[in-house]
Amino acid sequence: PALTARELEVLACMARGSSNPEIGRVLFIGETTVKSHVSRIFDKLGVNDRTAAVTLAIARGLLPSPTDR
Repeated sequence: PALTARELEVLACMARGSSNPEIGRVLFIGETTVKSHVSRIFDKLGVNDRTAAVTLAIARGLLPSPTDR
């Protein structure tokens, strides 16, 4: 399944190295909601950690490569 717009926002924050509390502050959502989004991202991408999620998202073109920024 495709990632939602909000999940992509959370993923982009994860790619910047933001913690769950930081993501919550930036996106104006609670930390529990951030954790839910992260869990769904992991499930949808079939990964178990943030590094794998970001790496796969870049490989699939969901996020820009660090060299494209």
